[in-house]
Formats: sequence, structure tokens, C-alpha cells
Amino acid sequence: MTVTRLRPAVVCAALLEALDASEGRRRRRKRDTTPDAIGMALKRQLLAQSVEADPDPEAFEAWLLERCLTGPADASMGALRAMAREVLAEWQFAAASTDFREWLAAGAPSEDRGPASPATRALRPSSQDLDGGNGHRWNRSS
Repeated sequence: MTVTRLRPAVVCAALLEALDASEGRRRRRKRDTTPDAIGMALKRQLLAQSVEADPDPEAFEAWLLERCLTGPADASMGALRAMAREVLAEWQFAAASTDFREWLAAGAPSEDRGPASPATRALRPSSQDLDGGNGHRWNRSS
């Protein structure tokens, strides 16, 4: 059985949906959330580009670095780098944590969130997805 690592695009699609849910919470805060909105816009851009480009797992970190180096001129390099590091950490956490993958696959449930979409269901394992039973490697579902 040939098994590939969890694709960044699969995780990033689910993270985009979770980010949409968090937007409602951000808007309800009683403080100025402009800095939050700027950071989340950069993160949303990186996540969307990751879904579109579907980089290989082994090259994902380098791919994110390239996005930082060639990012929009109006974006702070530091802010873009911080969001890229966050995206990388969340993808690594999804690869390592069954609970996190299951939470994302369920549509990142919270008070602001509805049911899971087909994009997040791609994180759910099938019997062919496990690599040696360790739960750390997954195929991308179609």
C-alpha cells in the first residue's frame, strides 16, 4: 500500500474554514481588532495559496518561505513571516495530532460554526490511510 503524508492543501482548506468561523468572534470583541484583521487577512491569503498550489509535504516549509520572500509589497515581511510560521505549525500539528485532525474534519466546531464541508471531510481517515497504524500519515481523500 502506497501512502503519502498529509497534504498541506487538505489541512489549509480546513484551516480556512476554521478561520471563517473565528471572524465572527473577532467582530464581536469590544476592542479595536484592526491588527487581528490584518494578520488574519495575511493568513487567509497564505492558506488560499496553499490550497491552490497544493505543495508537496516535503517542500511545504520552503514553499511558505518563498511566499514570504515574494509577498505583496504592501505587506510587512515580519507579519507575513509570522503568519507563515503559524500555518506551518498548524499543518505540523495536524499531521501529529489525531484529535486536531478530527476537530478540523468535523468542521472545527464551535459556537460560531456550522457542520463540516466536503473540504474538511477530506481529513477523515479511511482504512487505507493509516501508515503502519501510527496515525501520523494520511492520504488526501478525493
